[in-house]
Amino acid sequence: MKKENKKREGDQFRENDQPEKESNPFKKKVQVIKKSDREIRLNKFIANAGVCSRREADTLIEKGEIQVNGTVVTSLGYKVTIKDKVTYKGQELSSEKKVYLLLNKPKGFVTTVDDPHADKTVMQLVDSACDERIYPVGRLDKETTGLLLFTNDGELAKKLTHPSYEKKKIYHVFLDKDFQQKDLEQVKKGIELEDGFIAADAISFVEESDKKQVGIEIHSGKNRIVRRIFAHLGYRVVKLDRVFFAGLTKKKLPRGKWRFLTDAEVGFLKMS
Repeated sequence: MKKENKKREGDQFRENDQPEKESNPFKKKVQVIKKSDREIRLNKFIANAGVCSRREADTLIEKGEIQVNGTVVTSLGYKVTIKDKVTYKGQELSSEKKVYLLLNKPKGFVTTVDDPHADKTVMQLVDSACDERIYPVGRLDKETTGLLLFTNDGELAKKLTHPSYEKKKIYHVFLDKDFQQKDLEQVKKGIELEDGFIAADAISFVEESDKKQVGIEIHSGKNRIVRRIFAHLGYRVVKLDRVFFAGLTKKKLPRGKWRFLTDAEVGFLKMS
């Protein structure tokens, strides 16, 4: 709604902003400042880049550890725009505030930033969440539901998706028929798929009375890995839901809804 309101206001401004037949010397001119020209304090720029807090950024500035366009800046009141090149320890900083958002993905949405052939994408579900451009971390296939993380923090996204970090993922699997105990043991030991060996970190029945529901913990990021494991053993996955991802759960997050991560959750993801 927020974006639509802005658009309507912008349209109204353009319609009404017509040249007047008689100039009015007392009429104030409307000055439009481009986003790229907006100035912010250097300490806020550094904080938005995720380096540290504003207060800690002031200390870095005073110590001469921050450069703007190749020149050391020590003035605490110094202002910059997103056009300026701000560096710390030789690394260029991004002025964009880091955003971390968790979505409980519904069925039927494609995990992609831009796909002209997709009717519905996950980006449509988080379109109004923030002004920053965020991206999904990893992917869930179109028919899979559950937890999907979005961020503009490239370093964290790389960390969470790289196999060496082994981030825990737990899926609730609904099968077309009872899952046999021997097959459950086989998944524990591991099976050989067309793209290599894979074994679950843990697997069990969700309820002993219902052998069609299985919980599986796995850290592999291979495409459609859970569905392929069960298909290899002769089962069809009727429904697949990711209920746990890198320490995050679906608690109090309805299907199709999203929320921002807490500072504690972001800290945990970066530290673990």
